[in-house]
Amino acid sequence: IGVMSGAIIFIKKDLKITDVQVEIIAGILNVFSLIGALAAGRTSDWIGRRYTIVLAGAIFFVGAVVMGLAPSYAWLMVGRFVAGVGVGYALMIAPVYTAELAPASTRGFLTSFPEVFINAGILFGYVSNYAFAKLPLRVGWRLMLGVGALPSVLIALGVLAMPESPRWLVMQGRLDDAKRVLERTSDTREEAEVRLADIKAVAGVVEEGGVVVSVPKKHHGEGVWMELFIRPAPHVRRILLAAVGIHFFQQASGIDSVVLYSPRVFDKAGFSKSASLLATVAVGFTKTTFILVATFTLDRFGRRPLLLTSYAAMILTLCGLGWSLTVIGNHHSGRVEWAVGLAVASILGYVATFSIGAGPITWVYTSEIFPLRLRAQGASIGVVVNRVTSGAISMSFLSLSKAVTIGGAFFIYAGVAVAAWVFFCTYLPETKGKTLEQAEKLFHGKEEAAAAGEVQLQEHGKDGA
Repeated sequence: IGVMSGAIIFIKKDLKITDVQVEIIAGILNVFSLIGALAAGRTSDWIGRRYTIVLAGAIFFVGAVVMGLAPSYAWLMVGRFVAGVGVGYALMIAPVYTAELAPASTRGFLTSFPEVFINAGILFGYVSNYAFAKLPLRVGWRLMLGVGALPSVLIALGVLAMPESPRWLVMQGRLDDAKRVLERTSDTREEAEVRLADIKAVAGVVEEGGVVVSVPKKHHGEGVWMELFIRPAPHVRRILLAAVGIHFFQQASGIDSVVLYSPRVFDKAGFSKSASLLATVAVGFTKTTFILVATFTLDRFGRRPLLLTSYAAMILTLCGLGWSLTVIGNHHSGRVEWAVGLAVASILGYVATFSIGAGPITWVYTSEIFPLRLRAQGASIGVVVNRVTSGAISMSFLSLSKAVTIGGAFFIYAGVAVAAWVFFCTYLPETKGKTLEQAEKLFHGKEEAAAAGEVQLQEHGKDGA
């Protein structure tokens, strides 16, 4: 994403493509990622979370190589397709794997890491654009895209040294392996035992007198779509709405338009091509720096306060960006310095406030709330909504800005952010400090909670007997 924002300037010049083709090649990655997102949930239930990450790395490698060697627009689209499938896999599996491995005390901190390094990747993309911009036209943009093959090799090899998800291991009946992983990843041995007991209870492992007497058959994701869409329990329906809502609003508030088209926005503000690319590096640096604020405060302040603060500030900065670009667009004689300054400050302020809440918390929250059996494929639904919305936003921005002006487009995004704030304030419960099994119960209605309590009392009665 970061690379394409700058590379597209040189691709358009080299391959002689139109604005419509620019929109398509920039945004089509999100459409192609739907394939990976839909396949990732079932794949990770089948081969495990760890090997799904290896598979994503292999797909990324092929996509980067094809894009780097692309002789034409058609081949560039083929490479974008392959890379898009990898994006779908990675966006779903990274937060799920991290959440299932992390103890409750640091889960927010650790589960925000995927977003931290997505932003680091975008920043490196901006830097590589600036570094390779001086090379010959036909070589520069190909190196910008092809160099992405290197980190994909590192992730595929590095994850082999990591343990498998203990929750996936329990679903496969590998209780001893799950216990060893939990002992390595919990703060204390006692916490590991409590986590294992909670996971076994949710997975349907039956014990009598401390001896396992029944382990459910291996779960590879069968029947999950039925439980999510055809016959969902009331709390599953509420969880699904929360996941869909938080992913939709993250992208519908315009972040990809700012990331992908910031060079164009800076150009509109009167910057030279070189200055636009350098200013875009500043955007990436700001985004990456401020996401660390969320990383270190998620487990202290909680998800809701950061999310609501983030969207409130995004509303203000989007209005500032819309106003400044409208003034610049209507002022044809000379440069309006204050408006240019406000536009730059608004972009930097927007990506900063997005990064302290909307960016990382979307992925953290979705990976926490789904029941164990539904988590992988439930999270993949969130990714699908995220990528569809992102694709629609990034592929329509140029057309939208022509229809309502570039300033008007950002006013529309501000309106979406207002709706998002209201939704989050009224619908999303706090999950800070809860285990994954406890986070699911926050969405139970009174009747479901009472029924669950009766079942637990009956089970305790059996244990006592």
